[in-house]
Amino acid sequence: MVTDITLLGATGYTGGLTADYLGERLPADATWAIAGRSRGKLEAVADRIEATGGTRPEIVEADVTDDASMASLAEGTRVLVTTVGPYLKHGEPAVKAAAEAGIAYLDLTGEPQFVDDMWLKYHATAAASGARLVHAAGFDSIPYDLGVLYTVQQLPDDVPIAVNAYLRAGITPSGGTFHSAIGQFSSFRQSAALAKKRRGAEERPQDRSIRGGGTIGRAPHDTGWAVPLPTIDPQIVLRSARALPTYGPDFTYGHFAHIRTTRMLAAGAVGVGVLGVASQVPPLRKLLLSRIDPGDGPEPEKREKAWFKLDIFADAGDDTVHTRVTGKDPGYGGTAKYLGESAMSLAFDDLPEVSGQTTTAVAMGQSLIDRLNPDAMKFQTCEEHHEHPH
Repeated sequence: MVTDITLLGATGYTGGLTADYLGERLPADATWAIAGRSRGKLEAVADRIEATGGTRPEIVEADVTDDASMASLAEGTRVLVTTVGPYLKHGEPAVKAAAEAGIAYLDLTGEPQFVDDMWLKYHATAAASGARLVHAAGFDSIPYDLGVLYTVQQLPDDVPIAVNAYLRAGITPSGGTFHSAIGQFSSFRQSAALAKKRRGAEERPQDRSIRGGGTIGRAPHDTGWAVPLPTIDPQIVLRSARALPTYGPDFTYGHFAHIRTTRMLAAGAVGVGVLGVASQVPPLRKLLLSRIDPGDGPEPEKREKAWFKLDIFADAGDDTVHTRVTGKDPGYGGTAKYLGESAMSLAFDDLPEVSGQTTTAVAMGQSLIDRLNPDAMKFQTCEEHHEHPH
């Protein structure tokens, strides 16, 4: 039997939250499974879901180090969701299996190096098989990717569009997020080399200009500092812009952290600098990684207090629009909703025919905005018009 959705990694921290969400929210006639190496641990997750009134998942034993088991896993489902990170270390087998099986694939990666590597290795296979490979379907990068789509849909598509997005957030990272970040810091050179290789191989639109950028400056309404965020998010937004004519003939995107005070700006710079240096030195890197286990995550009280607010300002000729995307517990409870709704959108919604490595805006677009808004994250257009930041 082929299930609608299979979740790999349900015994981990974010995977467990996603499993709970799917068990609670799946349509009555849907089928689903959870997969991993330990049947005992998976049975415990299934028991928990059933005990709270959710739809009990099937159990599939699968091992990411065994190609045959991964191929069988992918062939047994329509949508394969994986929360098994860091993805640079553990992620490739699921992408390979999904690309070869011609199914939909979803993950939570925020690792640009992994996404570029998977494009180079499996985009052509997925494009030929009809597989849809959707990376970064969590807090990286759904609020930005869908937030910018929501914004540009309100603007004319025949004039240049300039968009700047400003993020404020209060979040405690999980062990998996911390390990992924250290991995990215420590492999900066390899990441740059892969990005360059992808740029050389990937076709770009010939008749449209799509580019990112931005420098440190004042935040909107002079309320602190805007600092370019070197995350995967702007890359995802720009890929959506290249694929969708809605973003206009000439699209620019700036992606910023909105930092209220100079003191916070300085403290953040020092913190990132220390982590960046320490991750390059093997004994220090080992010490940092030993401080927190990849499966650990913040306590429910901390998660309850977590939040984010993303303000997006766009100019298109004589038109300007200011939109806002907001949410609670974005890293974990929120991400479980984002990933769960993305999986259900791929499984059940009437979506565009796309294949290969793609993005949430291209693969699901308005259908996913409708699923998320307003419970998982709220999309709104702000009435006030102010002088433009930057």
